[in-house]
Amino acid sequence: MTERIATVDGVRICFETFGDDGDPAVLLLSGMGQTMDAWEPGFCERLAAEGRYVVRFDHRDAGRSASSPVGAPDYGVPELDGDPLRVLDALGVAAAHLVGLSMGAGIALTIAVSHPDRVRSLTPIGCSPLDDGLPPPDPALAATFSDPAPEPDWSDAEAVVAYLVENERPFGGPGFDADRTLRVARATVGRTASVPALLTNHGIALGNDDGPSPRPADVTVPTLVLHGSADPLFPLPHGEALAAAIPGAEFHAMDGVGHETPPPRTWDVVVPLLARHTGHRPST
Repeated sequence: MTERIATVDGVRICFETFGDDGDPAVLLLSGMGQTMDAWEPGFCERLAAEGRYVVRFDHRDAGRSASSPVGAPDYGVPELDGDPLRVLDALGVAAAHLVGLSMGAGIALTIAVSHPDRVRSLTPIGCSPLDDGLPPPDPALAATFSDPAPEPDWSDAEAVVAYLVENERPFGGPGFDADRTLRVARATVGRTASVPALLTNHGIALGNDDGPSPRPADVTVPTLVLHGSADPLFPLPHGEALAAAIPGAEFHAMDGVGHETPPPRTWDVVVPLLARHTGHRPST
């Protein structure tokens, strides 16, 4: 694996690659408030072993990418939507298979609609069409939105790590993997300039967006929708509805998985699914 920092269009973006750059590129997009560490090296290496050039990257305010002051992001949704293309440009990749979780899935879907020439296939995970009538978040998770845990001492790295783990616990569902979450949290704290900015600024950027949302019906690239059967934020019908709205989309439920990147216990199933799905080639 190779970590790089590039400045594209005046924006510092950190990314890491796995595998042979001659293989089809798979770009992994993390969720809101996450660094690229949410896509664990073991997952990336297994997908690379299937003959894929795997790329993961830090959103703005995450990891070693550009950082803004807490509560004052100098970017909005259009900039977040454009950063994956900046990563591909830095690598000289014309088109990639996009795999995204939650906010990352929304970004990937936007790119698939607005720049279909840059997308070989789409895999949204833990994503929703946000249609009326879909079930609300699990009450226990919803309660954390209105009554969040007290903030830690941000100068105490271990306290911040513990805070991140507990923040993720309600999203993990019944199969929450505390050891895995701890590994990711330690990597996140060790690589991120300002964890408060990471946890705050993405939400502000998304909240300030008043542009139109991409229509799933406008997706024209091959699509595989993955969704955790125990997702407490977007219960399973959200994923099913998204797949139904995208022409020709395939749907796969990950048994017992919450609102998270595929955990290690799913890799024996998820990696072959992605390898098969990303075998698509652009039409000529």
